[in-house]
Amino acid sequence: METIDRTASAEATSAHESSLVTDRVTEGIRALILAGELPPGSRIGQEELAARFSVSRIPVRVALGRLESDGLVVLKPSSGAWVARVDLAECLEIYMIRERLEPLALAQSIPNMTDERIDLLERLADDMAASTDTETFLKLDRMFHLASYADAGMKQLLAMIERFWNTTQHYRRAFTSLLGHERNWIIHAEHRLIVDAIRRRDTEGAAHLLTEHIRRTRCELAQYADLFPNPGSPRKNRKGALPDSSNAR
Repeated sequence: METIDRTASAEATSAHESSLVTDRVTEGIRALILAGELPPGSRIGQEELAARFSVSRIPVRVALGRLESDGLVVLKPSSGAWVARVDLAECLEIYMIRERLEPLALAQSIPNMTDERIDLLERLADDMAASTDTETFLKLDRMFHLASYADAGMKQLLAMIERFWNTTQHYRRAFTSLLGHERNWIIHAEHRLIVDAIRRRDTEGAAHLLTEHIRRTRCELAQYADLFPNPGSPRKNRKGALPDSSNAR
């Protein structure tokens, strides 16, 4: 009996360790995609990732399956894994959906928010305004918005929203590089107005501000079709220059 117990305990420990490895690999690949190191439409080399994370290909395959559910990866039979990409029409459709879903999440979240949560949102808005590089801004922007929805108590809705954020991350990065620093004040002003409405518990006002915040980006994105090139073609802005990375929404 003692031998059986030891065996079961060892198997449970092994399964736990395997799960931790897979979690680590999943988050590592997620970070590579969201940071743009694995760009949309690129093929994912499973052997290279296994070597990078010092694991076998098994946790890599499991991780890619998870990331497919998150909207970051596309798995193609007999072709392998690819970083998900969207065209302009799909991106604009996603933004139109976000205009409906995210204000709903915010409106449901505000009544449940603590003062500490609101203080966090204010700090994140200030940190975004003070940020000087794209990746810091993108990280803070994501934290700001997802934190503002966190108290909604609607798991399915929040999962959908996060998936949409995942699939448009690269395009937000490229898009804001075209806006230039002089336009970023609009984004920061909108964030602060949203925080102010939340602090006043003005659910309707906050939701309206958020709708306009997302809609403005959608309307501006519609003017930059060249951010969504055909596979293999260089990304250029409308003036023909290759865009570099900068702040994004």
